Amino acid sequence: MSNDLSITSLVLQASLVVQLVMAGLLAISLASWTVIFGKLFGLKRVRRGNEDFEREFWSGKSLTEMNQAVTNKPLTAPLERIFASGMREFLKLREKRLDAGAQLDGARRAMRASYQRELDVVESNLSFLASVGSVSPYVGLFGTVWGIMHAFTGLASLQQVTLASVAPGIAEA
Repeated sequence: MSNDLSITSLVLQASLVVQLVMAGLLAISLASWTVIFGKLFGLKRVRRGNEDFEREFWSGKSLTEMNQAVTNKPLTAPLERIFASGMREFLKLREKRLDAGAQLDGARRAMRASYQRELDVVESNLSFLASVGSVSPYVGLFGTVWGIMHAFTGLASLQQVTLASVAPGIAEA
């Protein structure tokens, strides 16, 4: 083993198993950061869209005007989609001339189902992040143990063990 302790040389001198562990951790780290930043920007977009819809909703417009405004444009905010599904169901049940309680219950059910769909979208990939967060330390520990075993195997063939001969193997771990 060489005594060069740069990151590049340590990675290149590491055993294949340690290199695979490092590559796997790097790939999972990049995937995790992609999900994290995607969630960050996605939640900001959701918040902005919901705030815009809420401002319009409480502006004093009638529900009919709101429904026309929502149906004439693509729905971008979760609150818009929840409102639109509730209004669609309400209008459909009103055409059937059901009593007001049945109309409201139907609209409430439609809005609850739409809310659950929106929540599923917002919560997507969180289980991936949780799994990565709980498994990664153990994968890293496996790589460390493997590196230490590799270092001690290399030391077994030496006549005299010095700090200079131990350092590269321990640094790999």
